[in-house]
Amino acid sequence: MPDASATSGLIAWWDEPAPGPENMAADEVLAAEAVALDRPLVRIYGWSEPTVSLGGFQRLADARAATVIAGLPLVRRPSGGGAIVHGTDLTYAVAVPRSHAWGGDPQVLYDVFHESLAAELRERGVAALRHPGRDRAAGDDERLLCFDRRARGDLVVQTAAGGTDGDKILGSAQRRLRGAVLQHGSLLLEPPPIPTATHPGLLRLHPPAAAWDLRQLVVAWLTRVAAESGGPLDSHAAAYAPARARLIADAAARFREAAWLGRR
Repeated sequence: MPDASATSGLIAWWDEPAPGPENMAADEVLAAEAVALDRPLVRIYGWSEPTVSLGGFQRLADARAATVIAGLPLVRRPSGGGAIVHGTDLTYAVAVPRSHAWGGDPQVLYDVFHESLAAELRERGVAALRHPGRDRAAGDDERLLCFDRRARGDLVVQTAAGGTDGDKILGSAQRRLRGAVLQHGSLLLEPPPIPTATHPGLLRLHPPAAAWDLRQLVVAWLTRVAAESGGPLDSHAAAYAPARARLIADAAARFREAAWLGRR
């Protein structure tokens, strides 16, 4: 009989920080590879400079008019959601074949990743939980920045000062591509690198987290995610991008084009 773990579980890589176009291109390559391997794949990474990633359906004019992010490089994600100011966060991309159990209902993939991190953080003393979401009257769709919004399943930390919404530390967004679902997520560690930052991040909300080994936290998180699919975590020691440098460079050219950035 075939080994069920050969098609379940999770394969993960940790990449060095890169510019926005290269990061988006690597995630697109990841999605194609997930289809070819018929496996969920994850890439964890950072950004080589503070960068704003726009959701795939956001208007460039709105971003250009926002003084809070003026002067920062812009890149457009394939995934939806609100704009994220990167530089003090840890970003993940997960690519799942559309035939996978996680590839049907969008909320399933959100919840698998968010609840797995919430469970790990709660064991470490952080009051983390998934937000129930706000109704349309709250106007979240009109807010430019992801961390100013509250969607169902967003990961928040309850604090005395946080009110009923809590302080958001993890938001994710998806896009259904040919054969795969690509989900991006941003775990905020410190306040975003903008002058009027109001979101404290995990390390400010829970100071003992500053002493944690971040890679160890991520491995524990993704091990929980893998277990949800009934298989192990295969965490590669080597980075993802270097072995696929040519494919990524070719794909990055499109993410640098004005036509892509200004498509909305």
